[in-house]
Amino acid sequence: METSSPTERHEGGTETPISFTSSSGIVTTGIFAQPASPTNRAVILCHGFPSDKNSRTNRRLTELLIPKSIATLRFDWYGMGESPEPLAQFGIQKCEEQLEAAFRFLTEKAMNALGLIGSSFGGFMAILSAPRFPQLQALGLKCPVVDFPEVLRLELGTDAMDRWKRTDHIPNILGGDHPIPLPYSFFEECLTYNGYISASRIQATTLIVYGDQDEIIPAHQIDRLLTSLNVPKRLQLIPGANHQFGRPEDFRLMTTHLAKWMIDHLPLS
Repeated sequence: METSSPTERHEGGTETPISFTSSSGIVTTGIFAQPASPTNRAVILCHGFPSDKNSRTNRRLTELLIPKSIATLRFDWYGMGESPEPLAQFGIQKCEEQLEAAFRFLTEKAMNALGLIGSSFGGFMAILSAPRFPQLQALGLKCPVVDFPEVLRLELGTDAMDRWKRTDHIPNILGGDHPIPLPYSFFEECLTYNGYISASRIQATTLIVYGDQDEIIPAHQIDRLLTSLNVPKRLQLIPGANHQFGRPEDFRLMTTHLAKWMIDHLPLS
């Protein structure tokens, strides 16, 4: 099921707030950006954790793709952004359902040249989900999480992991004073997923953009991801860039590489 709100017009195209519903009833809010002229090409944009559909990366990629006749769909993960659900009920399977519903939304819009770009946690979800969508023709991964349990252990540390298991709360990664409610069962769910096995089943040509000063994603995860992929692939390493691509030139290079990958690999009918 799909609903939409009034369309906003801007230079080069339009943006329409929409919502769509997964097979289990999860309502996802998003924005469907379309070029001024009809197109069969579209890219799903998956934000990181914690963030929302209007992340700086998602907005910039939309600005780069719309003038090239490529639509974009950006949406909020369960419990983030404008999602009505609490983060305390966040889960990988729920996010998989959201991404499946996003693909269905675009398919119903007659988009048959599809791309997918995931940032960090969004990259993890893209890796897990991409093998299930044979219609996917291009995949872009921005500093992707591949082994999520390892990243969580490294980011939180032993003491915080122990507290998480006891209290079902994690440290406030948003910068606030109070811990964030998130059941430890989420970590246990993560242990049941293997990003490297999923990567080996991906059928879409793949670009990875990674900064060699990334403080969140270990370089060995990127190396093993490259080895796991059995499709045409490329690693675009940006020297000096951190996980956020915080320097203006790093951000420009990252978004330019990802947009160009989609422009070059999505056929226009």
